[in-house]
Amino acid sequence: MAIGSKELAPSALDGMDDDALVAELKKAKEELFNLRFQSATGQLESHGRLKAVRRDIARIYTILRERELGIRTAPSASAE
Repeated sequence: MAIGSKELAPSALDGMDDDALVAELKKAKEELFNLRFQSATGQLESHGRLKAVRRDIARIYTILRERELGIRTAPSASAE
């Protein structure tokens, strides 16, 4: 599997609406900040997590941009 969080696979992100993606992006950015802070103070144990979180952020930005350009469609609210 590609590097990143398992719960943030592109197929899982496709099912989220834009508001959920923005909330997930904010959460990932906060985690990246905390990981960088831990790294600077020497408390970080898993350096691979930095790379995974950065890729998650990039993946979310890509899906948001593709929806903006019309390449990818957002899930419809009536799809039940």
